[in-house]
Parts: sequence; C-alpha cells; structure tokens
Amino acid sequence: MKAIVSTKYGSPDILELKEVENPVPNDHEVLIKVFATTVNRTDTATLRGKPFLARLVTGMFKPKKPILGSEFAGKVEGVGKSVSSFKIGDNVFGFNEDGFGSHAEYMTISADKALTTIPENISYEQAAASTEGAHYAYNFINKVDLKRGQKVLVNGATGAIGSAAVQLLKYFGANVTAVCNTKNIDLVKSQGADKIIDYMKEDFTKEKQKFNFIFDTVGKSSFAKCLPLLESGGIYISSDLGYMAQNIFLPLITPIIKPMIGNKKTIFPMPTDCIGSVLLVKELIEKARFKAVIDRKYPLEEIVEAYKYVEKGQKTGNVVITIEHNNTA
Repeated sequence: MKAIVSTKYGSPDILELKEVENPVPNDHEVLIKVFATTVNRTDTATLRGKPFLARLVTGMFKPKKPILGSEFAGKVEGVGKSVSSFKIGDNVFGFNEDGFGSHAEYMTISADKALTTIPENISYEQAAASTEGAHYAYNFINKVDLKRGQKVLVNGATGAIGSAAVQLLKYFGANVTAVCNTKNIDLVKSQGADKIIDYMKEDFTKEKQKFNFIFDTVGKSSFAKCLPLLESGGIYISSDLGYMAQNIFLPLITPIIKPMIGNKKTIFPMPTDCIGSVLLVKELIEKARFKAVIDRKYPLEEIVEAYKYVEKGQKTGNVVITIEHNNTA
C-alpha cells in the first residue's frame, strides 16, 4: 500500500511517499481502507517532536511508528476474530488519539477506540474532518460547569478547534462571542455566533463585555491579557502550553491567589473520553447541528504541501487529505 513515512523528527520535507506492507488486524482490531484523512496541528507537532515532553508518548528520538495521522474515514476491510461491533463493508470514521496510522491507504485500530459508523448524510471527507477539532473543543466545554445563557468568548473561532467550539457551545445553549478575521465573518455567523469581533480591526482584549469563560482555541493570547474580561469566578482555557509552559502551571497557582484576581482561574484542558467526543459529533451530525469546516483538500501524494500550509497557522477549519484507490468500491 501507499503510505506517508517519517523515520525521524523534522520538517515536512522529511516525509516520503512509500510502498509498505498492508497492516494486518489482530484479534481486537479493525482493518480500514482509508479514503480521507487530515493534517492537523497534532500531526505537525508530532512530525517535529514538539513539545519535547510529548516524545514520552510519540517516541524519544524518533517517531515510534513511521506513519502519522490521527483522523480518518473509510470502509472496514477486515475484522479480528474478537470483533463483533463492526463488520466488513461498514463505512466508519474516527480519531486515533495516539496520532499514528491514517496517512496511508490502509490502517488498523482497536475496535474499542474512538471509532464509529459514518452518518448517511455526509461524505468521507466531511467525516474525516469532524473529530480532532471537536474532541479538543468538547474538552474545553466539559472542564467547566457551562449553563445555558452563559457568555463565552472563543478566540480563533475559525480554526478546527474554534469552529467546532462555536457549534458545540451553541448546541449547549451558550451566548458566544467569536473572534475571527474579516474574510470569515459570514462563516462564523452561519455557525450561530451571537457576536463577532474582527481581530484585524480591533483587539478583543479591549472588549468591555465580561465573560464567564474564555476559550483560546489557537493559544495566541494569555490568562494575564484575558483576566480583565472575565467575570468573577470566570475561567480561561487555552489549547496551547503558552509562554514557558505557563498554562500547565497556572492552574496550580490561580487557586492560591484567587482573592487577588477576583476568584478567576485557568484550567488546562487535558483531553479525555475520545470515544465520547466522537459519538457526540456523530449524534450532532445526524441532527444537522454540526458540520466540520474544510479549508483545502490535497491528494495523499501532495501531503508535504498540506503540512506546510497547516504550519503557517492560517487555515480555516480543516485540511483534508484524499486517498484514491484503484478499486474504490
């Protein structure tokens, strides 16, 4: 099969398109013929081995597996003898939180991981783009006690995480202020945002309105800058470690200094329950309450360009990789 291979950490230019052996599912795994995958921030970080601490999971000196890729959509081609939840021919999609395997024509994944059947109303490309951003967005939301009508500001509302966060927050009844650039105002409006701040024309940290929660889904602000925008008891959450990894340590410090900062705090959104996130997304897709935003599509053979584009940090939503097979039946 064709696969994109990386045997060391580095820039997108180290990626190679190679012919490798097809994977074989073990007793508890499913073999998937992949028709669509994505390149996302997780993939670019894994490719470069950053942050360094992540190498405890991905491999200390080189990737522990040579094929990257976390999101996928395709057709079940084989099942292990212990698998009863899926059958050959099922159209499936999911998210491999280990970050490996989907940048290839075929992949295997344990049947009890974040894997489910594709709703009938979407394509492989749409399904593949529906999991990573939504998983991380949902792990912002489930870290707080969100109540209907509460005010939430989403910084980076048009990235994969941000565009998912806006849709999920509206589903849960929040009042959403979305920060985006000029060209994406109509897109954010279509997703239900109650108010939009164009960061190309104004600094959202100068906003006079107060918020119960601020979700920085691109990690380009900080708790200190957003502190004046939070209501008493408000919470700031970032998708990024922040300067000198401050977003890991601030959650330990802010409870101690609560009286000094108006009972405000920050939380690090450690992602959990990947299966729950994917099943929620499937439910919302079926209800026409969620639609992943797709910026660009590249064939597998042009994945290096996809990585380079994602690394620019300017994508809108998701970048999809399409995979052609000789027999797509």
